[in-house]
Amino acid sequence: MKQDYPLKYLRRLTSHTWRKKERKFILEGTRAVEEALAADWPVEVVLYTRQTVASERVRHILAKAKARQVNRREISPVLCRRLADTETPSGIMALVKRPDYQLKDIFRNQPSLLVLADGIQDPGNLGTIIRSADAAGAQGVIVTKGTVDLYNSKVIRATMGSFFHLPVVMVDALEELRDFMATFNLQLIAGQQKAPKLINEVNLTLPTVLAVGNEAHGLSPEILNLAQHTVSIPMPGKAESLNAAIAVSIMLYETIRQRL
Repeated sequence: MKQDYPLKYLRRLTSHTWRKKERKFILEGTRAVEEALAADWPVEVVLYTRQTVASERVRHILAKAKARQVNRREISPVLCRRLADTETPSGIMALVKRPDYQLKDIFRNQPSLLVLADGIQDPGNLGTIIRSADAAGAQGVIVTKGTVDLYNSKVIRATMGSFFHLPVVMVDALEELRDFMATFNLQLIAGQQKAPKLINEVNLTLPTVLAVGNEAHGLSPEILNLAQHTVSIPMPGKAESLNAAIAVSIMLYETIRQRL
């Protein structure tokens, strides 16, 4: 059924508060819209400017949207710029309903590798963490309350499509997470800068949750209390610390190394 979306409504979705209230978000960029359609996400309407139709790739996206009975709507370049958060928008975007994954979606099958992002504030960091988790074959990413908005366009853009490949779940109650971990015998490995135990000294062949904390303050006491091991990454050089996304990527690939 065709549905119209007032321009004022679309513009409001650039606000975190409105995205949360409406449980919808604006997805920007050719690749992101392609990935959302390919992953069968609940796309409500594809928005495009007349100029983009000259692109064969965009025509393919519009044809795919039509085949899925997804609304298509031409918008002006001015509106496109207002909805976009990039300086040179690609001219195609989509209105998408949030899937709102829950922990049970991750734990439906026995997970062997998950990532927990605790209070990550930088959208680029969270997006890169999701991308690395996807590349490493993790079954999902869990984020705690206080983490940057999952549907921030910078987060989605930094995932380079991985946002649509695995569930990303926001948890409010750590008791629920603790219960799921106990049910599936998952160990929580907490990354902490000055921990005496190194990541390579822990058995990562077991079902594992790798936890990385806030860029400034690290992991919260609540997460540290859930951890079976607190580990650091060997750094023989002069750098004092690693970016959160880089740190969890190293932890992920140490896990892969042990499992090969």
